[in-house]
Amino acid sequence: MKSGGRLASLDALRGFAIASMVLVNNPGDWKHLYAPLAHARWNGWTFTDVVFPMFLFCAGVAMTLSLGRRAREGTSRGALFAGAARRAGVVFLVGLALNFLPAFDPSTVRIPGVLQRIALCLLIAAPIVIWGGWRASAVAIVALFAAYTVPMLFVPVPGADGVTAAGRLEPGNDFGAWLDRTALGAHLWSQSRTWDPEGIVSTLPAVASLLFGVLAGHYVMRAGSAGRHAPTLASAGVGFLVAGLVLDMIIPINKNLWTPSYAVFMTGWSLLAFALFHAFLDESAPPLRDRARALCLPLTIFGMNALFIFAFSGLVARFLVKEPLYAPIRALPLAPESASLLFALLFEAAMFAVAWLMWKKRWFVTA
Repeated sequence: MKSGGRLASLDALRGFAIASMVLVNNPGDWKHLYAPLAHARWNGWTFTDVVFPMFLFCAGVAMTLSLGRRAREGTSRGALFAGAARRAGVVFLVGLALNFLPAFDPSTVRIPGVLQRIALCLLIAAPIVIWGGWRASAVAIVALFAAYTVPMLFVPVPGADGVTAAGRLEPGNDFGAWLDRTALGAHLWSQSRTWDPEGIVSTLPAVASLLFGVLAGHYVMRAGSAGRHAPTLASAGVGFLVAGLVLDMIIPINKNLWTPSYAVFMTGWSLLAFALFHAFLDESAPPLRDRARALCLPLTIFGMNALFIFAFSGLVARFLVKEPLYAPIRALPLAPESASLLFALLFEAAMFAVAWLMWKKRWFVTA
């Protein structure tokens, strides 16, 4: 099941998630995107909406395996939590620092962000994983969904349009948006300033997305090396997809709000992808397994320094003078969407070059 003490399928899946995040975040022209490479406008989902919760799912699996290994080696629970808190703090500060670039403006700097959400999810989940077993994670998921759903559906708040009502799951008019405006003021997403896709309340079900990965990690760890576990993971994935669609009838699948239906539905896709990678990279016979690992090596290379590559790509994008680079691509006889995608693929290749160099030098940044 493991190679070199690592779960090969997890490294590849995490690399797929980060590579996808870099790709969709760096098009040549935001006005010309193929539909799967853009977020759903509000309710619903596209491929782009799959990748962030997939990364959190991977973080949950990794957290379970890593903390479990270190606990068996004799590391105290207090030391485990201190290490997790330190890592979360570094990730949060890096994300916040990126938001100050390229213009340093403390009065309007965005406080939330993707890295900040990852950090908060890691910090909140850490004590649950360290001091509790899989049952604690399952109970926490239910509690997080309840803590999110009750105010979002039943607590009346004034919306950005001035109308006070409960359950208005519309941009700027939901409970989470009201809390973000109240707590963070001008420090919200610059494209709206009335709500934030990585806001406070929606972080709760995002933690649940990570904890679903924790549960998958517990299953893989408890199952050990005997038997084939990919079919069970795949079956669970189908079940989560169905459950997400059922929940969609109650509260819509929505990435910006990170609704419970979204968290459950995207966990389904994460489980299916994990099962696929696990079947070929960990459970198949040596000849096929070796070929699969060689084929997935670029994803594994991305996955070994996932957070660093994501943060570095954000840093480069903030200082990149795009027009001189994109103008020759735009002049090619391509559809605007294809030209935009080609730029994103070239940017991806540049980030892979950095990841490959770090992998070759055995430089692994774990925060």
